[in-house]
Amino acid sequence: MSSTDRTDLRAKYQEERDKRLRPEGNAQYLEPTGKFAHFLEDPYTEVVPRKPLDDEVTVAVIGAGFAGLVTGARLKEAGVDDVRLIDGGGDVGGTWYWNRYPGAMCDTAAMIYLPLLEETGHMPSQKYTMAPEIFGHAQRIATTFDLYEKALFSTQVTALDWDESTGRWIISTNRGDKTRAQFVTMGTGPLHRPKLPGVAGIDTFEGHCFHTSRWDYEYTGGDPSGAPLTKLADKRVGIIGTGATSVQCIPHLARGAQELFVFQRTPSSIDVRNNQKIDAEEFAALGEGWQQEWAINFATLQTGGFTDVDLVKDGWTDIAQRIRDRVVAEMSVPGVEFGPETVKRAFDESDDEKMNEIRSRVDAIVNDPATAEHLKPWYRQLCKRPCFHDEYLQAYNEPGAHLIDTAGLGVERIDATGVWVAGEHYELDCLIFASGFEVGTEHARRAGFETTGRNNEALSEHWAEGMTTLHGINVYGFPNLFIVGPNQGANLISNITHNLVEAGTTVAATIAHAAACGAETVEVTEQAEQAWIDLLDGMGTSIFGNLDCTPGYYNNEGKPMGRRERLGASGYPAGPVAYFAYIDNWRSNGEFAGLEFLGPAQDHVDPPNETTN
Repeated sequence: MSSTDRTDLRAKYQEERDKRLRPEGNAQYLEPTGKFAHFLEDPYTEVVPRKPLDDEVTVAVIGAGFAGLVTGARLKEAGVDDVRLIDGGGDVGGTWYWNRYPGAMCDTAAMIYLPLLEETGHMPSQKYTMAPEIFGHAQRIATTFDLYEKALFSTQVTALDWDESTGRWIISTNRGDKTRAQFVTMGTGPLHRPKLPGVAGIDTFEGHCFHTSRWDYEYTGGDPSGAPLTKLADKRVGIIGTGATSVQCIPHLARGAQELFVFQRTPSSIDVRNNQKIDAEEFAALGEGWQQEWAINFATLQTGGFTDVDLVKDGWTDIAQRIRDRVVAEMSVPGVEFGPETVKRAFDESDDEKMNEIRSRVDAIVNDPATAEHLKPWYRQLCKRPCFHDEYLQAYNEPGAHLIDTAGLGVERIDATGVWVAGEHYELDCLIFASGFEVGTEHARRAGFETTGRNNEALSEHWAEGMTTLHGINVYGFPNLFIVGPNQGANLISNITHNLVEAGTTVAATIAHAAACGAETVEVTEQAEQAWIDLLDGMGTSIFGNLDCTPGYYNNEGKPMGRRERLGASGYPAGPVAYFAYIDNWRSNGEFAGLEFLGPAQDHVDPPNETTN
């Protein structure tokens, strides 16, 4: 590509970005309240009445998605048996409990995404597994590590309060429970609380409507395994949103509905998925520790590192390989020195090449030229979460499928009978919201409860100017509390579960060490927390979701990040792979630098003679 062509392409990217900027940022989305409050309810499991509990556990794990499951499993492995999962859903699974829409699957390869495959002895059926199998694996982890026995499901935590007099956390729930816990881990995650588009008149629609995370099979027919949506054969269906969820469910809707209207603000980039079955013989030949090796290999390539082999070989690592090949080729030229400009040039050229391929793929698949043009993404590949699918673009060749492009402005308004775009009305029987989950909103709002630590300080107050932790796990003033997530740790966006495995392993090692020491409380020192925040605060700009990108949750909906937002989205400056090595050494050397382990009299306790790993 010539420099002139590249300049024109950048101008096109900027033009398309500017169309989509909204001054409200995250505030453009609505909470599901009032008419939509039932979107927060569980349509999959009947709530069975039970008596409130008044008891005590050693470790309470709030959230039974992969964050909670991995932490619980690692605790059991470390000899901590008194563990209770608490979750608002009717079973384990977290995001994969709620996401049962047709076609739901993971965009990250199962060999690295599904945690604890070696520990559970499970072989994924395909390179990219469908949602029912992912949900089943969550259940497998809970069964393997006996996490069901004390679990509380269909139970929402309403308050988490530290009791200084007893050195216990008091967990209150909507079922009237009062559970005391010595330690609490929070794996509440960012992808479980649905959000709605802030469209005028959204509450006036009189047809049927639902959110994709609460799919209504009673209305549509079909089931999570992909059975045809037979009840839509005489229905005009609209769907708002064209992100990863829509990409997966739209092919099913296009085949099932009499007519389907897809309301698009920004097209997703759709690369080849090329799903395939896992070879049983090759899987059986994998040696001990293979999953960690694969995960590190993926993380290395996906974040710009170099390896001799690409074990995963997917769309995430493809661009990394292109960048590496260009850097190697350029370095072979006499006089060329390796540096940031070399890498940036290789990244720009590789990204332009990849996105041109993705746009050309649209032309090759979609029959109608006008529709194809509207489906082309005009931004860098990593500006929004890349999608990989082999049926989405083909869905627009179905006779009843209509792409309603909004020229970046979004839906104009909704009325009793349908949706308005650019002055044209689309009458609908059913309207589906594929608007995703809350990302970037207040922690207490997403979690559904406030956490109150020492001196009655609320966590939301403690974080008023930005998230502050050690490793994204421990918070000063909130003893015996552990957070399990990616932020302020590795922050590897492309494989979230790798973050969770490392965090859960670290939490389990810390709690086991406390037990071995006879410590009653564990707390990060104020100095250690501040030192970690100072380190993160000096981080550079990521190639992910910068302000030149089209708006989305990767870049705070296109709004400049202040220190508060930046801290909430930060990760180890040296990158995920360096963080994984760092945190493994930190938890394995027996020192647990930055944490204080205090005995019953709140005196410092010495570590035991043997290191607890």
